[in-house]
This record gives sequence, structure tokens and C-alpha cells, in this order.
Amino acid sequence: MRHLNPALMGGVLLLAAALTGCASGPSFHQSAEESKSAIRAAEVAGSMESPTAGYHLHLAKEQLARAEALAAAGEKERAASMLTRAEADAELAIALSHEQDERADAAEAIERVRKFREDNQLPRLSID
Repeated sequence: MRHLNPALMGGVLLLAAALTGCASGPSFHQSAEESKSAIRAAEVAGSMESPTAGYHLHLAKEQLARAEALAAAGEKERAASMLTRAEADAELAIALSHEQDERADAAEAIERVRKFREDNQLPRLSID
């Protein structure tokens, strides 16, 4: 049986690990585009109309800018982490803006029921 040089084997393993590490995750550019897309979706969802959703949208924009600065400085891991935070805050802003819309829709429905009851002189229900 032939024995391989341990140094050569170690070098091959290091190269394989490095290539796997580079190929295992999305590129910074791809992650940045996903974060930008989430931010645009939050803007379209009307996140600025809700103070809480607007705050998270603002955070997402700041984190995206910080990620780009970190990437430019060569701190790819910290930049990737900041992109993840930016995307999460943008998605939270979307959810919060939808919650506000749903609350408004529910309040309108309750008011319509109350008006219907008054118009038809039906017994009043306490929904509060």
C-alpha cells in the first residue's frame, strides 16, 4: 500500500475546506440584493406610515449601509451578519405594517356592525 505525503494531504484538505467555505453561502452581492429587495418591499407595504414599522425600516437601511461599508473594508463576515440583520428588520417592518392594516380593517368591520345594528334597531352587543 502506498503512503501519501502528510504535508500534501494536509494541503489538499485545506484547499478543499477553503473551496467548500467559499461555495457554501451566497455571495455578498446576492445577499445585499436580497436585503435591498426586502427593504423595497417594506417601503411598498407602507411601513413608514406606522411608527414601529418605520423604525424597523430605518434600522434595515442603516444596517445595509453599514454592511456595505464593512464589505468595502474587507470585513466580509461582519458584513454578511449585518445584511442578515437588515433583511430581518425589513421583514419585521412588513409584518408590522400589515398588522396595522389588519387592525384598521377590524375596527372598520366593528363599526359597520354597530351601524347595522343601530339602523335595524337590533340589541346592542358589546364587542370591546
